[in-house]
Amino acid sequence: MKYPFLKNKNINSFLDFFSRVSISAIFISAIPGKINDFERTAEYISSKGIPEPISSILLVGAVICLILGSGFFIFGEKQKIGSVFLLLFIIPTTIIFHVFPFHQRAVFINLGLMGGLIIAAIREPK
Repeated sequence: MKYPFLKNKNINSFLDFFSRVSISAIFISAIPGKINDFERTAEYISSKGIPEPISSILLVGAVICLILGSGFFIFGEKQKIGSVFLLLFIIPTTIIFHVFPFHQRAVFINLGLMGGLIIAAIREPK
């Protein structure tokens, strides 16, 4: 066996948890700014062509997706639901803020996060 330590359930559990925390870190770090600077963030969303009343509703939805998604993804038995919440946040965010105009670095970082979330969403529980 080439990597016997990967057969250790304790190490696998730790690596799984660490991976979920690592993926969630970027989402968790976005929550305080969206809450503490709600008005300015809603104005920024509006500057991307989304009507003002809708931008506030979308921002509330984004915060809910970030909080629930990160919580379920890291701690919950329902990690797949957490993945879906985070995907519901990151896909439209990437399209709205990073595709037009194209921000290559942000798009590829977000694609990497989407890939990790999709893997988590489709993997079979152990």
